[in-house]
Amino acid sequence: MDLRSTILHWCICLGEKFTFARSRLVESFLWNLGVTSEPHLRYFRRKSAATYQLITVVDDIYDVYVTMEELELFTNVIESWDINEVENLPDYMKICFLAVYNYVNEIAFDVLKEKGFNIIPYLKKGWVDLCKAYMKEVKWYHSGYKPSFDEYLENGWVSIGGPNVLIHNYFFGANPITMEALACFEQDYPNVIYLSQMIFRLINDLSTCSSEIRVGNVPKLIECYMNEKGVSESEAKEHVRSSIDQTWKKMNEDVLTSSPFPHSFKVVAMNVARMSLWMYPFADGHTDQDPITKDRIASLLIEPVPL
Repeated sequence: MDLRSTILHWCICLGEKFTFARSRLVESFLWNLGVTSEPHLRYFRRKSAATYQLITVVDDIYDVYVTMEELELFTNVIESWDINEVENLPDYMKICFLAVYNYVNEIAFDVLKEKGFNIIPYLKKGWVDLCKAYMKEVKWYHSGYKPSFDEYLENGWVSIGGPNVLIHNYFFGANPITMEALACFEQDYPNVIYLSQMIFRLINDLSTCSSEIRVGNVPKLIECYMNEKGVSESEAKEHVRSSIDQTWKKMNEDVLTSSPFPHSFKVVAMNVARMSLWMYPFADGHTDQDPITKDRIASLLIEPVPL
């Protein structure tokens, strides 16, 4: 099965079973046009778009659909990464887990064949950390717990999904893969990923806070700061904007610092942060399918360039 058939299979299969989940394959591809626009990186864009879409579906499972007990089961199966435990899951979760499991194995097979590295432990780490971060937010919501600003951020920069995306992106684009870089993934996330995703989370919550508060989800960053400091929404937003500026400065410094990661990967991480500014200018351009995002998709991907 070729790459296009694989992605199409996921979209059809998950779309039929998960009518509650967002189908955002085009928006996911749009993200990656901004991250890597070079013509020779078609494989990177297609694979990374599939990663975004799969994360979107898993995110929606934790956000809108299932019981705490089912989510605990799903998180445990992701963490064990044992195909035999899939029988413990409800049918729709079996499909989702197998989509993730087969996707990871497909990528790992390509990398093992072409570059001689077994990358399953690193890709698995991305999915385990993401699902555990989602699970923590679910527990906060159901218990009525209100995290502090720092506590929310400590979990939120992982639950935004980007660290998982960037681990995958490293293997889509890195040539060569190095043992030094793999060692960084084993210990923790390197600064280039941490800072990029901290910016992503700050921008996301700054742009979507009003709609999230109306829906009544887990308190988001603005609300956490308001609760903790007893300040107004505008003061909390100003604090987040200042945090974005300070994190950008740290990331600019990190890009100039020697590390086991190639400059091309650092640029990818920075571009993910840049694209979050573009996708979340005033609202959630990934979720809401607003007119601005639709116009951008049409201009970039559909309408011919006038000559």
